[in-house]
Amino acid sequence: MLERLEFIENKYEELSAKISDPSIMADQKEWQKLCKEHAELETLVIKYRQYRKAEEELESNKEMLKDETDKDMRDMIQEDIKELEASMDEARQELRILLLPKDPNDDKNVFVEIRGGAGGEEAALFAANLTRMYTRYAERKGWKVETISLNATDIGGFKEIVFMIKGAGAYSRLKYESGVHRVQRVPDTESSGRIHTSTATVAVLPEVDDVDLVINANDIRIDVFRASGHGGQCVNTTDSAVRITHLPTGLVVSCQDEKSQLKNKEKAMKVLKSRLFERAEAERSAGIAEDRKSQVGTGDRSERIRTYNYPQGRVTDHRIGLTLYKLDSYLDGDIDEVIDALITTDQAEKMKAMGNNE
Repeated sequence: MLERLEFIENKYEELSAKISDPSIMADQKEWQKLCKEHAELETLVIKYRQYRKAEEELESNKEMLKDETDKDMRDMIQEDIKELEASMDEARQELRILLLPKDPNDDKNVFVEIRGGAGGEEAALFAANLTRMYTRYAERKGWKVETISLNATDIGGFKEIVFMIKGAGAYSRLKYESGVHRVQRVPDTESSGRIHTSTATVAVLPEVDDVDLVINANDIRIDVFRASGHGGQCVNTTDSAVRITHLPTGLVVSCQDEKSQLKNKEKAMKVLKSRLFERAEAERSAGIAEDRKSQVGTGDRSERIRTYNYPQGRVTDHRIGLTLYKLDSYLDGDIDEVIDALITTDQAEKMKAMGNNE
């Protein structure tokens, strides 16, 4: 591990020299590329230098201890040694995590697709609850939310909704949310007070750059139609809504959020690209099953990942066995505690799979 870190530090120094070179700065595209690479290495290099400094101090204290005869001074030096060793152990763990291969999609914006599953109207209401939860979470993070398409019910539920969350690191935080979410509660329409179980499926897809995926124009069919609101109420009188069908796969994407047909088409194409990218990634990952096993969840929409139990006020993530008794605040977007635990577990499993050979 230390040899690899030394190599990375040397590369960082080379990049530092290059981005300060006027001849390279003249080529803005190349300079920006190098600056991005330099910034990606900076956190790791800073942590490595802190580790090395602590190592030097530790060796210095050990040498001082050999020659020191005063008991009080020896006690002080030994206490410093103990603190430095603990600090180095912590730094080593952080360095291992920083050295893990980075998901290239982590910094991307995301599309979130939520659909009511088993449970009819109650499932649609739960889908609306989840939409609000992620919207509130995005607000806490300072991220922007844009609705792409919405199929609502007459009493405020969502049969299906697709929305985009724009913000730094959105995918890195939300990628663990894909799967089946289950709710246990007494519906408002239930007169006997019996608890019902309903589900909603969530899919989180990274926004795909144009350079990542090119769609053949002959492979798509574009239809336009009149946008409609809740309960079929007309939103506007022009055929601005857009439906795109990808003929080879049968994937269909609709967008009616914008008044402009062109903007709706652009948004729908982005969603389509993300779905095709997800499908390609799933096929690729199927060939590396062991790698998938080393991750927290597979992102499979059929996998039950979490239960929201209203009578007990609890939320349980089944992948890591974590239960929190703060359902109200969780549904209000206070979901970082579970996400942090999922990330920590995922990192630990990946390090274990890599063997941590230093």
